Amino acid sequence: MLELDRITAAKTARLAEDCHKKFALSDGVKNAIAQTNREVFVPAGLRHSAYKLDALPMGASQWISSPLTVAKMTQYLEPVGADKVLEIGCGSGYQAAVLSHLFRGVFTIERIESLMLEAKSRFRELKINNIHTRTDDGQNGWMQYAPYDRILFSATAKQIPLKLFEQLCEGGILVAPIQKGTKQVITRFKKSGATIKSEELEACDFVPILDGIQK
Repeated sequence: MLELDRITAAKTARLAEDCHKKFALSDGVKNAIAQTNREVFVPAGLRHSAYKLDALPMGASQWISSPLTVAKMTQYLEPVGADKVLEIGCGSGYQAAVLSHLFRGVFTIERIESLMLEAKSRFRELKINNIHTRTDDGQNGWMQYAPYDRILFSATAKQIPLKLFEQLCEGGILVAPIQKGTKQVITRFKKSGATIKSEELEACDFVPILDGIQK
């Protein structure tokens, strides 16, 4: 993993602190934000806004989530003690890069091929070696490496496909924005035997999950 230069390290540390002030983060999640160079994931023309707590537009009519949203989603995953995480919706790759500081293996799926190629080149540039990528419809999950301790949706679903709960470890946690009528709600699911318990956490605004692959 590439070390941050002094100026970037100061910016990312301040960003982590700004997130922490708005939403209490564990030391691990705070450090993961502080160790991830957000500028690399932001379109060149928007680098000046990389450290604001705003979502920013990127290619393919998609958005890079605000750092605060990424920090919250990561915190809601309860990463301590978990080894492998599956992310549905890689986008720019920023969320996966943050997760790479907290999990031994990060498996991330993106349905838009151009976005996946860009994210992969960013991971190479930052010398992040524990992120595994796949271009596919994320609603299928990634059976080859299942089961996962944690699963994270970075796009809104109307419901979670059963096959994803099947790819979740016993005692595992899945966090996803769920469409409820006209609202979206970040929801945390915990798997216990044949039972899935759900807990609504907060309102949110994510792009919707779509079917199939976009070349």
